[in-house]
Amino acid sequence: MPKVVGIRFVKTPKIYYFEAGDHEYTKGGGVIVETARGIEYGEVALLPTDVPDEKVVGALKPIIRLATSADAEKFRSLEAKRPELMKTAAEKIAARGLPMKLVDAKYTFDSSKVILYFTAENRVDFRELVRDLAAIFHVRIELRQIGSRDECKMVGGLGPCGRVCCCCDHNLEYERVSVKMAKNQGLAVNPGKINGMCGNLMCCLNYENDYYAEVNKMMPKMGSEVTLSDGRKGAVVQLNQIKKEVTVKILDKDDDYVLENCPLESLTFTKRQIEDKSESAD
Repeated sequence: MPKVVGIRFVKTPKIYYFEAGDHEYTKGGGVIVETARGIEYGEVALLPTDVPDEKVVGALKPIIRLATSADAEKFRSLEAKRPELMKTAAEKIAARGLPMKLVDAKYTFDSSKVILYFTAENRVDFRELVRDLAAIFHVRIELRQIGSRDECKMVGGLGPCGRVCCCCDHNLEYERVSVKMAKNQGLAVNPGKINGMCGNLMCCLNYENDYYAEVNKMMPKMGSEVTLSDGRKGAVVQLNQIKKEVTVKILDKDDDYVLENCPLESLTFTKRQIEDKSESAD
């Protein structure tokens, strides 16, 4: 049973696991590790813990060493260079007229490589750009094309709810989200309402979908006829899945239509209506 330690890197809520080794760790302490991007500085997010062999996917890389105060200072220095790095790269991209949008730029911890992250609608021939930047920074230049969701995760921002975007705050993996989830919640299928900053459907549509999908099976169909507890009949005009209430449009004795909010359990409707609603929610 291997012992692992969880490491978090800047600009991501995800925790990556490494072989703990014999080091003495403190939460929030710095470490130097090797990743697919090169040598990086990270912080301990999860203290060493034993995990079953079957939960370990792939080979665990060891922690190179614990970070020193000099390492922490070097990391801050490299982060301070990011604005100038971004400015220079953006200028060279504009000078070459390349159809790409620069999202982020960073040095690896050992300063041997600069990584540029960008978005583009199509493939981009950036070979001349690489030569331009290599001549300026005198290090290896690597460009990585990312998607709109990764861009939002790097840049961050506030969602329509007023909170930090899920992807850069707590979402460790991108969940599958569909328009059907918005329909399950009775939301208008309007991109301005259900899309996040990345332009894709908001991740949070997935959070309560199981609840809505289950409750919808018990609700009558919109526009269907239901019978109230006092025997009056009306048509369904609105559903409130959270309160399990149904708004019913009823013709009163003065031949005027009135709206009444009725608890779901106080209504009766045919089994066929329930089956139809279940089918539409699948």
